[in-house]
Amino acid sequence: MYPCAVLLLGVMMLLGPSQAKYLSMFKAQQSPPDPCYSEEDRPTRCIADFVNAAFGKEIEASSTCGNPPTRYCLPVRPMQQETNDLLLADEPTEIERQCGICDSNNSKRRHPPSYLTDLNNPQNITCWMSEPIVPPNPTNVTLILSLDKKFELTYVSLQFCSQRPDSMSIYKSVDYGKTWIPFQYYSSQCKKMYGKPTKAIITKANEQEALCLDPTTSADSVFSSGRVAFSTLEGRPSAFDFDNSPVLQDWVTATDIKVVFNRLSAYGSENDSSSGDSYFYSLSDFSVGGRCKCNGHASKCSRSREGGKLVCDCKHNTAGAECERCKPFHYDRPWGRASSEDGNECVACECNLHARRCRFNMELYKLSGRKSGGVCLNCRHNTAGRHCHYCKEGFYRDQSKPISHRKACKACACHPVGASGKTCNQTTGQCPCKDGVTGVTCNRCAKGYQQSRSPVAPCIKIPKFITTEPSKDRDSRPDHNSNRATSKEGKCGKCRANARKVSQRKFCKRDFAMYLQVLKRESMDNDWVKFTGNVISVFKKGDEFRRGEISMWVSQKNLSCKCPKIRKDRRYLVMGREKKIAGKKGILLDTQSIVIPWKDEWAHRLRKFQRRERRGKC
Repeated sequence: MYPCAVLLLGVMMLLGPSQAKYLSMFKAQQSPPDPCYSEEDRPTRCIADFVNAAFGKEIEASSTCGNPPTRYCLPVRPMQQETNDLLLADEPTEIERQCGICDSNNSKRRHPPSYLTDLNNPQNITCWMSEPIVPPNPTNVTLILSLDKKFELTYVSLQFCSQRPDSMSIYKSVDYGKTWIPFQYYSSQCKKMYGKPTKAIITKANEQEALCLDPTTSADSVFSSGRVAFSTLEGRPSAFDFDNSPVLQDWVTATDIKVVFNRLSAYGSENDSSSGDSYFYSLSDFSVGGRCKCNGHASKCSRSREGGKLVCDCKHNTAGAECERCKPFHYDRPWGRASSEDGNECVACECNLHARRCRFNMELYKLSGRKSGGVCLNCRHNTAGRHCHYCKEGFYRDQSKPISHRKACKACACHPVGASGKTCNQTTGQCPCKDGVTGVTCNRCAKGYQQSRSPVAPCIKIPKFITTEPSKDRDSRPDHNSNRATSKEGKCGKCRANARKVSQRKFCKRDFAMYLQVLKRESMDNDWVKFTGNVISVFKKGDEFRRGEISMWVSQKNLSCKCPKIRKDRRYLVMGREKKIAGKKGILLDTQSIVIPWKDEWAHRLRKFQRRERRGKC
């Protein structure tokens, strides 16, 4: 814990609750602010720390001395005589050599490639050294450095222990060593070695072209070590507008660096094979300055939990090793590299909590004025649309719930017979009804219509009957041969008791069904007539139905209208609903009851209806 935090905690313990609450506001100051967001919590460009990307990395060398042990010699400057504090420049200078043994099995005499990327201590310089090279048979020596991740490089620096080479080339790779791109050439004979002019002009049209430079040499370059430093942006016209130059952003990006030494600097006679131990390449430091490539969306890089690879700690809803894409479900605007003007944060798609995936559509993004281009995929909870913002076909909006609710859309539930389709109005839920049908779900006949048996026209208009007053000279008695006879008190209603057909629908709608024989008829009073019958078979039982005698009550009014039409000593199929009369034992037969003269072929059909009713198919 920081000292200031300890002090703050102690002060809060001594103060009262109100003062402690006031001081608690300063706790947030202990954690540093996120550099990827402003004080107003707006996304801003952030960059990783500038580092030596080569430090501690392994380098692959095509040639290393010490296996077997070899002898090497370095040129040193001899002591010169002084006269009047001036050097005798006219006198010839002899080259002296300081020799040693390179042995990979001896820790004090080995010169491995790991010395190139260790801590560069001027007080204790360690050098990598190649095998001695015989001048008549020059051999290219290669050093390959893998950065394990894409970096944006500022420079590549090589510190030599031996003389600097006459010709060398630097390459980069952006695909982890699969292909190589020229980065820079150095040679005193650029045209001969690399086919490049010594002085080339870089314009905006060729900013990714590698140059060839003639290294500046002096008389002392033979004896002293030197440094070769390559600046990636030096001389490039768009370097001052780097944030808006995708060409240069790609130019400085690399995952690997390769250095190839092509030609030694000659001193003495190259044809002198006896001096072969003086021809080799040796470096003390190989450093690469740059930053993790995070496209302005991360302030640091760290090792991932999976595989331990170096990746950016992405912000702004971005993802990937270089924050090169938007993270899932954040595709409402296109990915972009963060700049000083805009953090280019990836924005989540607006799907009203009904989708988990979305995609980006550039055409929609342009049509929206470059504000929104996300399209939701696989909308759930019966929703549809680009933003899952309306109900899909066959459902309508429940206005009592917000559109983000799981049950914001309700099924239309249109009646399969009364509706002309399965879709409904998505605002009111009204189904399209057939002629004569009404209701939100088209489940009933409209006023002036009655139900029919046709699925095409389930409701038909009620026919209008024109009645005339009977003449005085004609008999005003009721017509007993008509289903609609006129009683003494007025007109008879519709009578279902005279139906002649037996169907499953009629069977299911009645409470009882039985086969009986009428034994006798009794007029009890001016309102009721009692029939006594003998039940032969019961096909559908009510509460008190069994074989034997049963009493049936019919009103005088219905009997005069022949509703039902029932006679003594006749056999009938009787179906109806259980209705009782106060003070009278038996069943009531009215206009809704069905009393049909019995036919023997009905027995099989009624048993079949009975079995279906027991299986619950009524």
